[in-house]
Amino acid sequence: MKKLGLTFVAALAFSASVFAAEPQNGTSKWDGSINKAKLSQYLQLSADQNEKVADICDYFQVQMKSALNAKKDNEQQVRNAVYGNLKLMKKTLDEKQYSNYVRLMAMTLRNKGINIEKK
Repeated sequence: MKKLGLTFVAALAFSASVFAAEPQNGTSKWDGSINKAKLSQYLQLSADQNEKVADICDYFQVQMKSALNAKKDNEQQVRNAVYGNLKLMKKTLDEKQYSNYVRLMAMTLRNKGINIEKK
């Protein structure tokens, strides 16, 4: 009986934590923050690229915060922030690095529940 009670409590706690993590009213509140040290290591950036990528990441975070706080055309502003980020990264990274970055960004957006496709 004791094991059954503990199992029930564990299942209840797990399900509550899963539902608590769901984004509210279909929108995610990811502010665009990126761990620059891990990104630099993953993409194997040169010193010059590292500085430029850090600036692009900071700019992207500002744009995402602005887009999420917008009262009107929120989704369009998020889309513009993401595509602007990808455009700047394409100028900074080589082909292989950019390919890896796009894959990483797509996965991050999907995990955060952000859909940038036009409806």
